[in-house]
Amino acid sequence: MSDEILRRLDEVLEARRAADPQQSYVAGLHAAGIDRILRKVGEECTETVIAAKNGNRDDIVYETADLWFHSLVMLSHCGLDSEAVLAELERRFGLSGVTEKAARDNKGDSAR
Repeated sequence: MSDEILRRLDEVLEARRAADPQQSYVAGLHAAGIDRILRKVGEECTETVIAAKNGNRDDIVYETADLWFHSLVMLSHCGLDSEAVLAELERRFGLSGVTEKAARDNKGDSAR
């Protein structure tokens, strides 16, 4: 997924926040609230795990796309977008997982 696709999705998701919930799936999720959105993210996460466990490439890609999409809806609902996540990934790029976790622990942020 290129940055451009993520930006376009961010724009569409933001526009859908104001749409009629009867006309838009995303508007319906926003109208239903964060608990409904998080249930959907959890559902898609589970389906992604099952797809990976089963090892079918097409299913893994399909379910991961659903998971990413619903994660973007969750970010939108929280007033965030993909840019914030991409910036965090860029910040972490090149850091070992051990170093990154130690930096979080030193900030008293170990609950993440």
